Amino acid sequence: MALDHSAPLAGGLGCMTGAAPQWHYSGRARPIVSRCAGPEAHRARGSVPLPGGGIVAKPTIGRRWLPLIALRSFEGVAKHGSFTAAANALLISQSALSRHVIALETLLGAQLFERRPHSLTLTKAGQHLLPAVMKSFDRLEYALNDIRNETTPAVRTLRVQMPPSFASHLAVPILKEFPRASSEVEIDLVSPYGVGPPLSDVDVAVVYSKPMVTDLVTDLLWSVHLSMLCHPELAARHAGKDPAAFIAANEIIHVRIADLPRHHLWSQFVRQAGLGALNIERGLVFDTALLAVQYALSGEGIVLVDTNLFSEDLRAGRLVQPFDIALDEGYGYYLIIHPEALSDAAVALFRSWLIERFGIPPSAAARAGSALA
Repeated sequence: MALDHSAPLAGGLGCMTGAAPQWHYSGRARPIVSRCAGPEAHRARGSVPLPGGGIVAKPTIGRRWLPLIALRSFEGVAKHGSFTAAANALLISQSALSRHVIALETLLGAQLFERRPHSLTLTKAGQHLLPAVMKSFDRLEYALNDIRNETTPAVRTLRVQMPPSFASHLAVPILKEFPRASSEVEIDLVSPYGVGPPLSDVDVAVVYSKPMVTDLVTDLLWSVHLSMLCHPELAARHAGKDPAAFIAANEIIHVRIADLPRHHLWSQFVRQAGLGALNIERGLVFDTALLAVQYALSGEGIVLVDTNLFSEDLRAGRLVQPFDIALDEGYGYYLIIHPEALSDAAVALFRSWLIERFGIPPSAAARAGSALA
């Protein structure tokens, strides 16, 4: 593939000689080069001079050149994890699909997939591109269907991700009220195990995290204060011990947090409580607080979790809090949304409703729920 165009620079400026600059593009992922413009001008644009006077430019892709077919092909391969499966789903040949993806990689100057004999995974560039592509096509699909069904408004499905513990103890009990706020939006709730970044195909996500500085719209829904909980029989067996001796005598249950050591929460708890040097790098590790508490309910181990999340187990006597010590390190459950998604009426409505709903104190929320039942 080789393209060779002669055209003036942006704004209609040519070379000092009066000739139009020569732009060359040849081969896969090759830079666009001008042998006409001055190095200083191109450095100001973020370009790099080449030996012999050439300049590596960083062109942008305008709407006129958006490769929609190639983007749809890329999305299909990423979703199906296979060129063969994607070609079958899109009803095109595998060779045509492969050409579309290669053309997109050529345009971007970056590989989108790691191709191995028996597997296909997204590269960093592919992971960056996929959420934007999926959300853009989703919005087009919703808008087109809304126009076609103007007389009967189409029901919009929002894909919402939440951690299992948060979903089970906080979100699910109140989600039954959402249809009263909107009958045209349905919730598709996903709760993958483990604490990590949101999935690429969700519209809205709740994550367990410290306060973040990102380009995303972030709203704190629930502050987390971690306390030590255990089975009442275990607490009775070790009655009279101080916190340090109690921890040393029992199995420690850890909840995994992405990109942090397995013992992070316990080490912070011991440090904040001033309990001295304790061996907390031991015990079982679980992906979620829900699983960790299930293990503690069996009568083994001590776990650090938010008492409000498991208040029902505490009230019923299935769990006890042996010491009035809490870890407050700034963790909480945050609602995160891409800024451009706020233009979606369904996303904006769900965000407003969720923020308002979590702003109601638990006792008032219970009374409101009873009144609406």
